[in-house]
Amino acid sequence: MPNSLRGRVRAMLHGIALGDALGAPVEKLSAADIRARYGRVTSLKTRWHKMDMAPEARNNRVRGDGIVTDDTLMTLALMDIYGDVRRHLDAWDMADGMVRQIAWKPRWVPELQREAMLIDRLFYPEKWIFQRHQLSSCDPRQGGIGNMVNCGAAMYIAPIGVTNAADPKAAYDEAIAFASGHQESFGLEAAGVMAAAVAAAFVPGTSIDAIVDAAIGVAKDGTRNAIVEIAAIARDLRGTGASHAAVCDAFHAAIAKYSPMGDDVNHSPERVGRLTDAYRPSRLNAIEELPLALGFCLLNDGAFRVSIEDGINSGRDTDSIGVMAGAILGALHGESVILAEDRALLDSANRLDLTASADAFTETAKTILTADHQAAEARQRARLTLV
Repeated sequence: MPNSLRGRVRAMLHGIALGDALGAPVEKLSAADIRARYGRVTSLKTRWHKMDMAPEARNNRVRGDGIVTDDTLMTLALMDIYGDVRRHLDAWDMADGMVRQIAWKPRWVPELQREAMLIDRLFYPEKWIFQRHQLSSCDPRQGGIGNMVNCGAAMYIAPIGVTNAADPKAAYDEAIAFASGHQESFGLEAAGVMAAAVAAAFVPGTSIDAIVDAAIGVAKDGTRNAIVEIAAIARDLRGTGASHAAVCDAFHAAIAKYSPMGDDVNHSPERVGRLTDAYRPSRLNAIEELPLALGFCLLNDGAFRVSIEDGINSGRDTDSIGVMAGAILGALHGESVILAEDRALLDSANRLDLTASADAFTETAKTILTADHQAAEARQRARLTLV
């Protein structure tokens, strides 16, 4: 197993973009819909199921053929915040750095096929960052209060796992401190656990089972219970030859106790005024994406490509499931999982240079990790003088 930080960061970012771009064309379809329309999605060159609609019916967006969504763009924004401050983050960096990244820094937005502010592409729970911090001038630690509880913070939080490599608890704590400016309740908890899983993936010689156990070790409330239950099912089914459809059915039956959405994930006029337990704070609930991503990683014993493909073919929030699996397994396996043709297509389709972005972030992470090491040594010397 490679121990190169640079190679692992490259693979983590590649895994994020790959899972995002693979899942984007089938997002919000059910697993059954995906099987009926596509069979099984395995290629970046997949046509978006909405592409034949009128532009206004698809929010004037394009997907497919390697195009990434806000999951990848927000991840890159977080990496840029680290590059600016070159230290660990908290909610004040959400109020300052992330607001600047989404609202005041123009960039190429692939789905819009034009340069724009990232906020022009974001869903309402991510626009909330701008509203709460710049428009409302809230206490940064209270920025997430009142937001729609979803996976919006967990989907881009992986870089915090890098700056706390091999220290899941520290990654969890920093992710909670930072993402409290964006999310609350189980949406915030998912961000902390996701960062912890990525940090655990950087431990040399580790395994996917150890990574999931590390995630469970820091997880709280419904998030912990959902991961424990999905992990148990994945371990029971691993190696049995169970069909993908059977696995999806088992996972979805288990997650239904923690996430009441089911396959009805589209917002429409018909849902106005409908009572639901979805998206509101709860100590009993969990987002679906992280437990499912970890489940597919376990089911496939940490195999990179098949875990991502199983995740995005399971339906619903497919791109974010793919992003989370890709981030964790990319960090676990390193650069060997990157296919040259996928890297080239992801870069060209999105006007990105993922390798350059990963390498720049690696240098920033090294600076932070070195400072942590020096601070730990200084603390130890100080404590040894106490009697």
